[in-house]
Amino acid sequence: MKHDEQMVDNEARRGALVAWLRLMRVFQKIDRKGAEQMRCSDLSMAQFDVLAQVGKHDGLTQQELADHLLVTKGNISQLIEKMEQRGLVRRCAQGRTMRLSLTEKGHALYASIIPAHEAMLARQLAALSPEEQRQLRTLLTKLDHALD
Repeated sequence: MKHDEQMVDNEARRGALVAWLRLMRVFQKIDRKGAEQMRCSDLSMAQFDVLAQVGKHDGLTQQELADHLLVTKGNISQLIEKMEQRGLVRRCAQGRTMRLSLTEKGHALYASIIPAHEAMLARQLAALSPEEQRQLRTLLTKLDHALD
């Protein structure tokens, strides 16, 4: 490799590292705000994710939920069990399949926490114009698909 090509390669690696560090820093700041918000409702971020997914897709199976959340079915079982004990989620048998749905208490929590979370995220991203937010979504989607 020529000296110029090596310098470009090194600059690209440094640029990738800086971009990754910034992405992680932004994620951690927003995640910390989200976790604080969830604590007010006595939810972990994982439980919030379950609440959001089941609220949006009533009747999901545990496997479908695991696919949406990118976690194992075993992890879902533990989360669902805790949320069932709190009266937020129920499992309903449909033939041999267990389907998940929110209870009345779960629907009430969903109705209050989802808009509040969306508002918090909008505040966190308000430093970007609507066009910049669209560009960010486009770039993150492109990167997400490239990493599959």
